[in-house]
Amino acid sequence: MKVTKILVSQPKPSTGKSPYYDIAEKYGVEVVFRPFIKVEGLPAREFRQQKVSLPDFTAVIFTAKTAIDHFFRLAEEMRFTVPETMKYFCTTKSIADYLQKYTIYRKRKIFKAETGKIADLVPYFLKHKNEKYLYAVSEVNNGDDAKVLEDHKLNFTRAVMYRTVSNDFGPDEAFDYDMLAFFSPQGIESLTKNFPDYQQGDTVIATFGANTAKAAKEAGLRVDVEAPNPAAPSMTGAIELYLKESNGVATAD
Repeated sequence: MKVTKILVSQPKPSTGKSPYYDIAEKYGVEVVFRPFIKVEGLPAREFRQQKVSLPDFTAVIFTAKTAIDHFFRLAEEMRFTVPETMKYFCTTKSIADYLQKYTIYRKRKIFKAETGKIADLVPYFLKHKNEKYLYAVSEVNNGDDAKVLEDHKLNFTRAVMYRTVSNDFGPDEAFDYDMLAFFSPQGIESLTKNFPDYQQGDTVIATFGANTAKAAKEAGLRVDVEAPNPAAPSMTGAIELYLKESNGVATAD
């Protein structure tokens, strides 16, 4: 089936440059950005119910930029001035770089992995065994990461700072897409919540990551495009490979 309209379940890029725009032009398709999920931060009142006191900690572990935003938001709401001595442990370089939005970047207090895996921060953790770690997470969090911290006997506290919720569709909102691209299991959950009687038919489902593909299949969906894969490490690369076969390259009139 030829694809003419793609829904990408992520926010619209903040700039006019995106591989999705290149795909749209090259293959003559319409790309619509429409998140299925949105992030809500816990208000300070709800956060306090976890009995977590921010001044007790000397280091913070971040696995997402969103966690950084909500850590500093909660600190401000709770009138806690984050000390210059605070250390930060980040699972990717981009997350570490994002800290510059809130604090001066110094190598001696910001440590980063390259792969996105918390296990790759272990060498840094072992050099800083005496820190009291705050692990800033979402309500739905990978328990395997916490196990890594437990296995290395780190003094850490898991603190939920934000949650992911379904971004509901309005009753008059059109849903006439030939391809749906999902990036998390929560996106799949939102699809089934918004459209409980959804029938996939010929619609192409694209997923990023093994957990997303697994959630789609468990929901009874047929996954036509899986990324990353050996031929395409990105979602855009995987989509382009599919369009190359189904659509061919658009030609100018």
